Amino acid sequence: MRMKVAQVLHMKGGTTEASYSNNSLYQQKVISSTKPIRDEVITCLYKETIPRSLAVADLGCTSGPNTFSVIYELIETVEKLCRDLNHESPEYITFLNDLPSNDFNTVFKSLESFKQKLSKEMVGGKQTGPCYIAGVPGSFYGRIFPTKSLHFVHSSYSLHWMSQVPEGVENNKGNVCMTRTSPLNVCNSYYHQFQRDFSMFLKYRAQEVVEGGHMVLTLLGRSSGDPSMEKSCHIWDIVAEALNQMVLEGIIKEDQMDSFNVPFYTPSASELESEVKKEGSFAINHLEAFETSWEAACDEKRNDSKEYQITQFMRAVAEPLLMNHFGESIMDDVFQNCQDILADLMSKGDLVHVSLCISLTRTS
Repeated sequence: MRMKVAQVLHMKGGTTEASYSNNSLYQQKVISSTKPIRDEVITCLYKETIPRSLAVADLGCTSGPNTFSVIYELIETVEKLCRDLNHESPEYITFLNDLPSNDFNTVFKSLESFKQKLSKEMVGGKQTGPCYIAGVPGSFYGRIFPTKSLHFVHSSYSLHWMSQVPEGVENNKGNVCMTRTSPLNVCNSYYHQFQRDFSMFLKYRAQEVVEGGHMVLTLLGRSSGDPSMEKSCHIWDIVAEALNQMVLEGIIKEDQMDSFNVPFYTPSASELESEVKKEGSFAINHLEAFETSWEAACDEKRNDSKEYQITQFMRAVAEPLLMNHFGESIMDDVFQNCQDILADLMSKGDLVHVSLCISLTRTS
């Protein structure tokens, strides 16, 4: 049975200890590292257009605090420009998008505190322009906004998720997505699905973004063009090892493991660039790859071990998909195995993720 991605792909909702809301520090630090790129883009956008209403979309907003931190920083940048240029503040129209299964309730429960922060902490105590916020459930691999309605699109750590598990990955034994040990046909299937998906993403955003509008997209990627040569690790490598161990122990059936693949692809910078140029609606302003230590998921103020905190970060991302396929009863065992594997790997050296950040302008 094929995974119904739109129904089951979401981060762990709520505000419990293992929720995404309480375990998204890693994603927050990635967002912080790309702030200079966003600031430059927003400054350029505002000076070129001086919009009376600035429409912004955050694609893949999930259920944690990070989406509001991006919106706050964007408004802060524009308000500083308005003060310096003696302009009246624009209206801010913000759309928060994710799949329908996302925990939008947790997002909206933090809306009041976000607006209070805006009113209390903005530049020089100056009142900002009104900020209107709406949730927009739906897949960003289809149309989700009206024609030419957006000035700026932001997405962080969402576009490595694909619209579906590719066809033809049945022989990806021992793995749960494309990885360095996957057969060539599996790598090709994942790559071709990425091409289809990212091309559709660009096509639909081209219809929704105004001419001269901008996008800043950050996603997990690869440092090597050849997947078999990739040195970096991602969480699904650890999860696969934990599941394989449970197959050996007889806790999980081998065919159950073999039938589990996730719609997850980490492109190289050249693959990303190639699809943008092929689709043709956007110009690339900036494209970079950077590494982030897994320890960015750790809060030094907490008393938990680093491997425990990283495991909680993994669990907030991976558990909903795993639970849908394997059931709830083995989740504690899966992530205890992950924690043990992490402790061993971390004792041998630092683990890093490779991320790609691309800044684009809508041309014509």
